[in-house]
Amino acid sequence: MKLTLKRKKKLTLKQKNAWFGVLFASPLIFGMIMLFILPLIQSLRYSLSSIQLVEGGFSVEYEGISNFTSLFTSNPDYPRSLAESIAGMAVNVPLILVFGLFAAVLLNQRFKGRPFARAVFFLPVILASSVIANLDIGSFVGSGSLSAGGGDAESNLLQSFELKKMMLESGISPIFVDYLTGAVDRIYEIISSSGVQILIFLAGLQSIPPSLYEAAKIEGATGYESFWKVTFPMMSPLILTNTVYSIIDSFSDSPINKLVSETAFKVFDFGLSAAMSWVYFLSVALILAISVGLISRKVFYYD
Repeated sequence: MKLTLKRKKKLTLKQKNAWFGVLFASPLIFGMIMLFILPLIQSLRYSLSSIQLVEGGFSVEYEGISNFTSLFTSNPDYPRSLAESIAGMAVNVPLILVFGLFAAVLLNQRFKGRPFARAVFFLPVILASSVIANLDIGSFVGSGSLSAGGGDAESNLLQSFELKKMMLESGISPIFVDYLTGAVDRIYEIISSSGVQILIFLAGLQSIPPSLYEAAKIEGATGYESFWKVTFPMMSPLILTNTVYSIIDSFSDSPINKLVSETAFKVFDFGLSAAMSWVYFLSVALILAISVGLISRKVFYYD
């Protein structure tokens, strides 16, 4: 009896690329399963329990959602810190994206001394931003204003009261004026938080085929039209990537992290600390899901 062996079907190029992607991401997947999933389940258990230190260890007693209810009923600091973190994220992330794209477009232009300009711009952001950010800038500014005789906080030269007054007198909406003046007051924070985003945008700009700009120029498009019809659509996938990164990065420096740590290791209320972490985690996940869902509808992928 003859057995006919069927040859295995060869994988297509698309299937091979998909398996290469799985192979590339396998260390991250393995690390998440081994180092993230188990602590996540354990923290969920702690958030629903009361943990008491006893001789030889600690005891865990199930209490349901009492830790979560106490966060918003008997803990005034956590809801305020969470609201401030979300509001700060909503204000800073659009400004960081706009500034990052603007700076990347400028640094991508051809001009003399471009490598030096990139080095001057990126070295302080990448190498020294974390060191400078840890300095108490407000204390230096405050002491300088006091020594100059301007004891009132309004004498601080970094504030933008004159700009706000001028814009309000020109008839601009107060909400828009407050947003712009707040951006001016936080200019150092925005610049120091835009380094990675600028690098990603710059890499994306250099990958745009020059033929697209040549075709737009032949059709008579101006530089303004080329930006909105060629550059911006081609950069939309990276705008989505930078949005996700900026949201996560803004929450990583949130005061809630300090509050969670103090609740666990100073107050020794591990159940309440775990509940804080879970509410924080779900808030970030919800904001990311909404942001990705809205932006991904407008993303253009060039084939």
